[in-house]
Amino acid sequence: MKSLLLILFYFLPASAIWLGNFNEAEKQAAESHRLILVNFSGTDWCGPCIRLRKEILESPAFETYAAAHLILVRADFPRQKKNKLAAEQVKLNEALAERYNPDGKFPYTLLIDEKGKVVKAWDGYPNVTPEKFIQEIIDLNAK
Repeated sequence: MKSLLLILFYFLPASAIWLGNFNEAEKQAAESHRLILVNFSGTDWCGPCIRLRKEILESPAFETYAAAHLILVRADFPRQKKNKLAAEQVKLNEALAERYNPDGKFPYTLLIDEKGKVVKAWDGYPNVTPEKFIQEIIDLNAK
């Protein structure tokens, strides 16, 4: 039974981990020389944000790619009381928005290098397949 579990674990796709602290993401990016993907989202009120998350960012293809190649940060701005974030997380998200999303666009997704420079911005829902979204990142990373 243990062997079966180990085999299943080995073949399951890696799961992407979303951070809430951009400063931590910058440290990880500097250590691993990876790009940072930041997603500004309103997860409980923004239809295109929900669609982006479900169709692209939570797709098996993206999660597998991201786990191996990206540092992920989600800056969520929920509106419903039941989804209220901790005060510290709200401060982190607001500081990140001041730096990278002062116009308050949703969804707004950025690819940022390890020095904090924006490499690519997706304003709104990127109307592509997860595979094409990944290929855009690969192409930008090759430059």
